[in-house]
Amino acid sequence: MTSDAVEILLVEDNPSDLEVALRALKAHNLCNSIHVARDGEEALDFIFCRGSHSDRRPDELPRVILLDLKLPLIDGLEVLRQIRGDARTRNVPVVVLTSSTEERDVVESYALGVNSYIAKPVDFDQFRDAMQVIGMYWLMLNRPPSKA
Repeated sequence: MTSDAVEILLVEDNPSDLEVALRALKAHNLCNSIHVARDGEEALDFIFCRGSHSDRRPDELPRVILLDLKLPLIDGLEVLRQIRGDARTRNVPVVVLTSSTEERDVVESYALGVNSYIAKPVDFDQFRDAMQVIGMYWLMLNRPPSKA
């Protein structure tokens, strides 16, 4: 992985949740590079190196994608569907991190191949702690498959 490779793609449109997530990940030195997408279209452009991200190298995929479901332009389920529908990205770990506790969202996320579904804690301290655990697991403990 090169020094400018993105370790986490954080797809979040809520400014408060975004700030807490970024602070928690950075405070614990869990990753060197986080890219933020504030809507589903921007996330897909980043992942598939389109639009304003057309200069990115397609082989430098994030180590994990933290994906909100309730996004502007393109919702998180469609983002997940496109990630899993493409051979280049289908093995990238995707963690749904959302305020939705709707059972249909959980079921559809897993049907589309999400690796984990986490309902955002409402409490600030619990959300911060959850972000620390998520970062620790997916960046330090999880072993992804080798690139072919």
